[in-house]
Amino acid sequence: MTRVVPETDAREPLSAGTTATTRSAYRVSVTETTHQQPPAPRGAGAGTRSPEYQAVRNALRGLRQDLFRDPFAYRPLPPRRPDGPFVRRLPARPRSAAQHLPHAVVGVLALIALMAGALSSGLPGGDVMALLIGLLCALPVLTTLVRPVGAFWLSLAVTPVVALFKSYDADWPWMPGAFVCHLAVLVVVALRTRPRTAAWMWVLTAVYAFLSDVFFGGSYYYTNSGPMMVTSAFALLVVCLWHVRRNAQQEVTAQQTVTAHERSRRTALEERTTIARELHDVVAHHMSVVAIQAEAAPYRVENPPPELERAFATIRENAVAALTELRRILGVVRAEDYEAPDAPQPTLADLDALLVNVQGAGLEVEKVVTGAVRELPQGVELSAYRIVQEALSNSLRHAPGAGARVEIGYVLGGLGVRVVNGPAPHPSLVKPARHPATTPEGGLRPPPPTGAGHGLTGMRERVTMLGGEMTAGPTDDGGYEVAVFLPVAMVNEGDA
Repeated sequence: MTRVVPETDAREPLSAGTTATTRSAYRVSVTETTHQQPPAPRGAGAGTRSPEYQAVRNALRGLRQDLFRDPFAYRPLPPRRPDGPFVRRLPARPRSAAQHLPHAVVGVLALIALMAGALSSGLPGGDVMALLIGLLCALPVLTTLVRPVGAFWLSLAVTPVVALFKSYDADWPWMPGAFVCHLAVLVVVALRTRPRTAAWMWVLTAVYAFLSDVFFGGSYYYTNSGPMMVTSAFALLVVCLWHVRRNAQQEVTAQQTVTAHERSRRTALEERTTIARELHDVVAHHMSVVAIQAEAAPYRVENPPPELERAFATIRENAVAALTELRRILGVVRAEDYEAPDAPQPTLADLDALLVNVQGAGLEVEKVVTGAVRELPQGVELSAYRIVQEALSNSLRHAPGAGARVEIGYVLGGLGVRVVNGPAPHPSLVKPARHPATTPEGGLRPPPPTGAGHGLTGMRERVTMLGGEMTAGPTDDGGYEVAVFLPVAMVNEGDA
């Protein structure tokens, strides 16, 4: 890049990253811009390494983390959980003792290592050295209770020490006590850690066996490195499979918990959507009546004042606007394949037809009405009808052949609904019901009710929406009872 500069600029310092050559005859400064590359950060070249290098590096990092980073950290063996699949079936006293079963198993393994080390030493010098060898073999096994990784290193250190106190025909490089000790330590530590740690312990054991056979096993005719490696590999493989199975079970349990929670939420949302659809017809009917009456009211008064006409016009406009918004909101929650029912929403007046339908499906139902029957808000009657319908559907589904009783109580300040069914009889005592698709006269019968499809969840949603109370649970005779109270605001005679 070339540019003409004044003479006074020739002495000004150049900016960093540029070089210039100035010719005084032409007063021309030739500036060559150079781009300096930033220094590469430390370790940036690691990203360009081969995949094999990265794999080896990650493996060595795992070895350092599993076996070399604070190997003698204090990690006591926790007691067994009392809610295990086998422990929870035991009586109270054995269940409490079973919590320390892992500690007892480790103690038994240490005792076996002690006996193997003491009895197989073959030393003519007496029992003191034999007991010392046994204790050395049992010490790493007991260490797994509090310092599992340190127990592995202690077992490797004890193995050559025990091999020094050997008879002429002893095994190499693992004496019987050291063989039992190291194999027990490998299994216990693998159970307490993870499969990667088990793999590294087996590799280091193989390295120790190889070095022992090459450098110190020349004068021995037999070596037990092969049996140690094969036996430990099989044992560690079983432990790793156990780890994989346990992790898979934990993931499945967590997924099932999440699925059950999501299913519960979806059930509640679907039931609320169903309630919104049903209440739309109720509210839309009332809002339509308000709009029609507001439009017709001025014509019922002779020479109405303009203020009254404007008031009724405002009422009609608000009613139409509310009806429009209600339909728009319902369009959001309504499924695309949902078809609005042609018939009006049912009320308690349609309860007799429901009971006849249920009796045709094989359920004997008795209806009892107490209190002064009166007209209730349509939302309350719709909810009461749906609750009875769902309760009878549950009786058909879970207690076939049992009788049911429906109680409707008109009380001061609300409506009481109680549906109770008896215990299900023995299957051989259940009478076959008439085919629900035909009537005794041969005509078609509507199918038995299926309810909202979500059982108690739908009932509770309806009761909660109306601010009522609900109880549901088994009865003393083995049946089931659903009791609901739906509050209804009292209307004074002067408020009409």
